[in-house]
Amino acid sequence: MISVGRRLAAAFSSGIAVAGTVYLATGLAFFTANGAAAENLPAIAEYFLPMAAVLFVLYSLVAALEIHRYWFTATVVGLVLGVVSAVAGTALGIVATGAELNAEAFTFILATLLGTNLIFVVVTTIAAITVGRRVWNAVVAGAVQPTRLVALVRPPSSRLGEGELTHLDRVAVDAGLADAQWDGYVAALRDNGFETIEVAAADELADSVFIEDTVVIFGDVAVLTSPGAESRRAEVEAVRASVSSLGLELHEITQPGTLDGGDVLKVGSTVYVGRGGRTNAEGIRQLRAIVSPLGYSLIAVPVEKVLHLKSGVTALPDGTVIGFAELVDNVDLYDRFLAVPEAEGAAVVVLSDDAVLMSSSAPKTAALIENLGYRVVTVDVSEFEKMEGCVTCLSVRIR
Repeated sequence: MISVGRRLAAAFSSGIAVAGTVYLATGLAFFTANGAAAENLPAIAEYFLPMAAVLFVLYSLVAALEIHRYWFTATVVGLVLGVVSAVAGTALGIVATGAELNAEAFTFILATLLGTNLIFVVVTTIAAITVGRRVWNAVVAGAVQPTRLVALVRPPSSRLGEGELTHLDRVAVDAGLADAQWDGYVAALRDNGFETIEVAAADELADSVFIEDTVVIFGDVAVLTSPGAESRRAEVEAVRASVSSLGLELHEITQPGTLDGGDVLKVGSTVYVGRGGRTNAEGIRQLRAIVSPLGYSLIAVPVEKVLHLKSGVTALPDGTVIGFAELVDNVDLYDRFLAVPEAEGAAVVVLSDDAVLMSSSAPKTAALIENLGYRVVTVDVSEFEKMEGCVTCLSVRIR
């Protein structure tokens, strides 16, 4: 989890790395071009030092704002900072000699961009794309424990059977059996390497066990949702406290926007969001504004046949989207789609690169997925399926 201090340290470190690399590389180039004469070293060092100092300050600021995170933005940043640092550094050097910054001086400074300082600009652009981003990522990565797998879970309410229903007829729910099935589900996560964090139970909130709908995780960013069913909006506050304790960067969807986490399917850097009864256009717009700067592409998907997008489709570890075709509004929206033989088999939780968790209600689908080379862990969630729930609804996984 990345703190503000860690981000500032990454910005400072990448600023030093870029400025230092450019200073040494440019100085070495001019030293070699001038016959590698030792007597030229002091003059070369003195000439490029102000430029490097300006570059350090500017690049650190840009890195703190994370403008450099992608190679294309880093290219623009490097080019612009190379020019600005060369101009400002040369001007500082002129002032240091006691000379006046007049029109003639500025003409000279601009001319250096096509002469003496051109290599400084070129090297700065290259260093911004390579060294700056690598140092930033290395420092930031130190804040994350990549082997730690965390899952947020929430015990079921004894009033589970009173929860919201949209597409299914209400049938009796065995609260005692639901408790036992929830215990089995949590045990399966733990057996597969997840540390489970239990959000406090809320017996007055019938649907609160379906914690997936309250928050969506994008790396070190958590987006608190605005549930589409008014009866479920009170579920978010307790989840907010748990997410905050993990040090995640918080964002949230606000009214009039609505968004249920069950409508959000992440496949690599693509985010499919179901536009249906629980998630509206404004909620999708707000989520797009949050995740686009993080490098995700959001695709809105119509959902009419099921409660949530992930009631109809989920994805295998390799990115293949799976679903029960009769309950999928448009299979052509997905790059790779695999139809499964049972409705309950449409939902899988990715446990690792080679393992998934799914409902025991779909043995044919389990066999199909096993034949694709995956280890399949099955759990009984029949009482939750009566309430339009599935294995994805019962936890929020943080990797």
